Amino acid sequence: MNRLEKKLKKLKATGRKALISYITAGYPNIGSTKKIVSCLESSGTDIIELGLPFSDPIADGPVIQHSSHKALERGMTPQIILQIISRIRKTSQIPLIIMTYLNPVYRYGVERFFADASKAGLDGMIIPDITPEEGRVIINLSKKYNISVIFLITPTTVKSRQGFILEKSRGFVYVVSITGVTGPRKEFHPSIIQFLKEIRRKTKKPLMLGFGISHPQQLKKVKNLVDGVIIGSAIVKITGKPTQSAINEALKRFLKPFRAELDRRTNGN
Repeated sequence: MNRLEKKLKKLKATGRKALISYITAGYPNIGSTKKIVSCLESSGTDIIELGLPFSDPIADGPVIQHSSHKALERGMTPQIILQIISRIRKTSQIPLIIMTYLNPVYRYGVERFFADASKAGLDGMIIPDITPEEGRVIINLSKKYNISVIFLITPTTVKSRQGFILEKSRGFVYVVSITGVTGPRKEFHPSIIQFLKEIRRKTKKPLMLGFGISHPQQLKKVKNLVDGVIIGSAIVKITGKPTQSAINEALKRFLKPFRAELDRRTNGN
């Protein structure tokens, strides 16, 4: 078991829901990433998802696209994100996941990337433009280097593929709450409840709900059906503030009600 799997096991044993925070590595600058991770951890985040920028982020909405563009301008590379992870590991054991696309990993060298990422202290990978059917090499390398490869399942995933995705996803299953790209939404479509119930019946693996989460009130109807939530665009937007102190203050203020809602016991929880 890696840090991610140990954390998820501990959360389940204690009846707690996971708060997963996404940031774009290198945004607003390369030096700020470790500081933001530290702030997120102290603000109740259980798991960090680090976005490795790519020039054509097909799954990302405008907020994350903007942050990725800025991070690339500031020189973010696969080598640098692994250096950042190594520095984080000197002071923290929080589970770390990289979310990126196949192109940067392919250019780096797929096995070399997994080997170097494992050495740096990475626990998980999300590569949304690779399906389990296409990702046999990735899956095999993830086992070799003890890095959980997490796959996405969406409301439009055909039923014949659902079981295979659930089987191959390691660590947790990333449940996409909407169709389309990332970005804040006011509320979930009512059909997401039925979709979550359907997926929950098919797997005992942890389910993490992401895409469009920006208000703690959104969690009330779904938190009993999932094992945690992933917040991305709303957090990335905050990290664009002009000073580190302003970022830290805003992140703590923003995450506090999410942590409180996730920890609040409800009937059936």
